Amino acid sequence: MNFIARYFHLAELKTTHRREFIAGVTTFMAMAYILFVNPTVLCASGMDKGAVFTATGITAAVATIFMGIFANYPIAIAPELGINAFFSYSVVVGMGIPWETAIAGVLVAALIFLVLTFFKVREKIINSIPQDLKVAIAAGIGLFIAFIGLHEAGLIVANPDTMVSLGHLTSGTSLLAIFGIIVTFVLMAKNVSAAIFIGMVLTSITGMLFGLIKLPTQLLAPAPSLAPTFGVSIQHLGDINSIQLGTVVLTFLLVTFFDTAGTMIGLATQAGFMKDGKMPRIGKALGADALGMTLGAITGTSPASAFVESSAGIAVGGRSGLTSVYTGLLFFVALLFSPLLAVVTPQVTSAALVVVGVLMAKNLKDVNWNDFAIAAPAFLIVIGMPLTYSIADGIALGFILYPITMWATHRQKQVPNIMYGLGIIFLIFLFIIAR
Repeated sequence: MNFIARYFHLAELKTTHRREFIAGVTTFMAMAYILFVNPTVLCASGMDKGAVFTATGITAAVATIFMGIFANYPIAIAPELGINAFFSYSVVVGMGIPWETAIAGVLVAALIFLVLTFFKVREKIINSIPQDLKVAIAAGIGLFIAFIGLHEAGLIVANPDTMVSLGHLTSGTSLLAIFGIIVTFVLMAKNVSAAIFIGMVLTSITGMLFGLIKLPTQLLAPAPSLAPTFGVSIQHLGDINSIQLGTVVLTFLLVTFFDTAGTMIGLATQAGFMKDGKMPRIGKALGADALGMTLGAITGTSPASAFVESSAGIAVGGRSGLTSVYTGLLFFVALLFSPLLAVVTPQVTSAALVVVGVLMAKNLKDVNWNDFAIAAPAFLIVIGMPLTYSIADGIALGFILYPITMWATHRQKQVPNIMYGLGIIFLIFLFIIAR
């Protein structure tokens, strides 16, 4: 145990084995839904649901453990929501590209990621982002995940007249989510240790007692075979031979790159890791992310990325890679105890996401709102993420405007050259590729 404490620098980070374990379990519970949601989304492309379930679990487990041991960050990695929908509904269903070819495109993007990571290109880009925009990214992610939590709980729903509105608050599932949010808020206000984790457990138990969450019918279930998807991406690499498929690869690359960058910056800011506007060991963290994307493509799932739900573990005190190790190990265990994960419903995780949104919104105070040339792009980042339902799109809006406002105020020399390049890339991305 002493070796573990020294390796993960628990004393320096002012944390303990117990706190890291609770944080690891909390992160896992907050993101366990991906084991069920990802296969459901990807099966719309024709992929085998059982194989995707296993690929999702293995990818999350290996990449997250690697993140913990190699980079010593409490950041989990798993196949990302949003990009999986793009994979199924836009690429496969919309463009008519076979899923075997699409997954090969994911592998190509992942290999490019590995090269960019090795030569520290990704690290240089992230370090060039101005501090005001970095904290805006963190705050925007907070609003984004709080919106996701409220939406998944059924408290915020689509409305053709007003775009969004309150859901049916008297339904059983909505009342369960409201119960979870209130309980967790009270625990947080009273500074109860592991408040988010306790709130999730109490919500799960309450849901089962009132019949809103089904009791698991069995404890053990063997992990489904990977055979239908394993290695398919390698076999179909030769299919990437057209401008259309090159565009698909570029889209996978851009969206995952900046979703990951934004998420890591937000999580690092929340945990207090940022030093002089930079994230220490970011190269190692990005290496873990690139590994996860590559492994996911080989085993059979859409691009993996740093998971915003890692903020739940950070919020309960997770500060070292030991948190990630525990989270990753639980993903391995989950492959055998998958029936038990059915109790972790969106109503259970919604409270954690909303609470974390509150905690991350405090970054708004660090934006220089008195300087409109900086405040305007920062605001577009913050508001763009929840309104476009995309971290990458929110970042794009702000990054396009930032060089423009700085030029308008004769401060073009203060803008890093990389930011000009990113502004142009995002302009192309938004108006030609993504739309």
